[in-house]
Amino acid sequence: MYALGRELLQDQSVCLILTEKQPADPERNWAPCNKYKICQPEKRPFFGYIPVGGCDLRFGYNENLYYGGHIGYHVDERYQGNHMALKAARLLLQEAWNNNMPYIIITCNPDNIPSRRTLERLAEEYQSSGRYAKMLEIVDLPPHNDMYQDGERQKCIFCFSPSEEEMRGRDPMKLKG
Repeated sequence: MYALGRELLQDQSVCLILTEKQPADPERNWAPCNKYKICQPEKRPFFGYIPVGGCDLRFGYNENLYYGGHIGYHVDERYQGNHMALKAARLLLQEAWNNNMPYIIITCNPDNIPSRRTLERLAEEYQSSGRYAKMLEIVDLPPHNDMYQDGERQKCIFCFSPSEEEMRGRDPMKLKG
């Protein structure tokens, strides 16, 4: 099972602070989830961090996670354009792998160009470093999915894994109902 993450994830340019550990909701087929505040380190010493958005890491594998992804993020409009979502996704991918998750799905709406570019850039980085990363498909959401019921119709499905070998014998597309 998964350890469900640490309370602080950080590198030189971004810090993720755990705000909530959300338990699974079996009735809704929702996986356990850690919610983080995305923060930018303050440029002045001793001032701490500036909150710039939020992100979450979901644990496990099911149909909802195929369409909704293991990682979700949003960046406040004032801080967009600084690659904060990309930086947060890098940290969350590492945290997922530290929790023995062999692959991670991240999705976005096809018409959300900034998010799609973030995932394409992340995939290029991981491919160039010898890890497994690719966009699997653009898929129509099934009518029973919560996102479909909220008005969304399609998702770009990206898959990331520490290595090609880790993906051997695994087919994330089998999670679809």
